[in-house]
Amino acid sequence: IEQLRMARPQAKFLELVHRLDRDTSGILLIAKKRSALTHLQDQFRERETGKTYLALVSGQWPANKKVLDKPLFKYLLDAKVGAAGAGERRVKVVSRDDPNGMPSVTLVKVRATLATGFTLLEVTIKTGRTHQIRVHLASEGFPIAGDDKYGDFELNKRLMRAGKLPALKRMFLHAWRLQFNHPGSGERVELLAQLPNELGAFANHATPTAPQ
Repeated sequence: IEQLRMARPQAKFLELVHRLDRDTSGILLIAKKRSALTHLQDQFRERETGKTYLALVSGQWPANKKVLDKPLFKYLLDAKVGAAGAGERRVKVVSRDDPNGMPSVTLVKVRATLATGFTLLEVTIKTGRTHQIRVHLASEGFPIAGDDKYGDFELNKRLMRAGKLPALKRMFLHAWRLQFNHPGSGERVELLAQLPNELGAFANHATPTAPQ
């Protein structure tokens, strides 16, 4: 946001309405008026927005698995001397009777099954927990390709080296569609963002087959 403010010094007000994980690409909404910021943040808080992501996972996702309703718990990695990632934030699935678990619901739809052994998913979050999509998909045995926190680290290493597939050097998670009510007119707005070049090249390398 600071870089945007520097690029647009004439703008009197620029504030992020919401956030994305650092390695997630796609739509990021910015308000140009405080009244719009408040109105839009209220919609996010009340879950009146529609947020759908594109995620690529290794393997064939079961087409009948459409709802992931699993509580999540946020914690910090032990700050042991020399430990990799010590003190970093992490999230895990916990049991329904865990008092620290936050209700978390993710909807999953198969967009395409790729001949390369990957599945492209449309993932809609009904709650906005930290790392929700990443943890929910990984908990089903389908971590997101390129995820350096919850992913298949050996697979990630192979994906970073170009071979039969284009190299993939980042996480394949993209904020693809955002729906909200315009703060001025009240009209329902739908924004779509195409995949960035690296993700698009990887996903399009093999001819998709229709979901089963």
